[in-house]
Amino acid sequence: MDRYATLFRDLTRTCPSMEVRVDEPMSRHTTFRIGGPVRVMALPKTEEEAVKAVQVALRHEVQPFYMGNGSNLLVSDQGYEGFILKLVDGLGTLEADGTTLNAGSGVLLSRLSSFAMDKGLTGLEFAHGIPGSVGGAVTMNAGAYDSDMSTLVREVRCLTAEGELQALSAQDLDFSYRHSAFSDGGRLILGATLELRPGSEGDIRALMEDFGNRRRHKQPLDLPSAGSIFKRPQGYYAAALIDECKLKGTTIGGAQVSKKHAGFIVNVDKATCADVLRLAELVQETVLRETGVELELEVRTLGQV
Repeated sequence: MDRYATLFRDLTRTCPSMEVRVDEPMSRHTTFRIGGPVRVMALPKTEEEAVKAVQVALRHEVQPFYMGNGSNLLVSDQGYEGFILKLVDGLGTLEADGTTLNAGSGVLLSRLSSFAMDKGLTGLEFAHGIPGSVGGAVTMNAGAYDSDMSTLVREVRCLTAEGELQALSAQDLDFSYRHSAFSDGGRLILGATLELRPGSEGDIRALMEDFGNRRRHKQPLDLPSAGSIFKRPQGYYAAALIDECKLKGTTIGGAQVSKKHAGFIVNVDKATCADVLRLAELVQETVLRETGVELELEVRTLGQV
């Protein structure tokens, strides 16, 4: 019996109410709709289950991969020979105390921002259209429209790489552009405390609707993607550079540089991970050759890619 079979057995024994899947297709769990099977996936509903699942994995010398909504993830066509802990649909605690919000890492940003609006709290309008979860948003310091998570997060509760509970304050989170202290994947975010400001529900709703209309007008929301495929290079915009190089509509296999927004690679016809990466490489090579600017992937990859 290999260690993943043993891990599956021990997870189901330790957390009998937790859903655990074997050889689960990752195409079901990423917004790209791409990815082969993962050996073991656990979907904890509570923080207690998540903590126990991590501790069981570490006893088997297996480092879990932590994922939220899979909105910034590109998984190998061969899948992932490992253990994934998926937190969306679990760890969904959401509470308000004055201008402070406490949110579990599995809370979707759409729910979080709507909750803040209902409480008359402003600051999260930018997050309403981002298809990620609190844990993923903190990990990559998600942002849009000149705002990001770093301005709001005051504390993060997590498990260390050794499975110990830890609370990190804002100054320990090492936030920068699309980066945080959690970017190395070694710690599991359990929840975050955010500090917002009082605001008018009408004004908050109007700003969220404005951002939503901009996204619908500019972004290919009708096709599977992982959002912006490249980080913003200093002093430039990736989409503008790609557009300048006349790469909109360029297609490899089932992957295409969006005709609507050049910063997106979209899955137009059963794209594979290999299709996306080959197309991204073509874009990088072309932009570097024609503009001298090097584009860096923003999407995370998993498995042998």
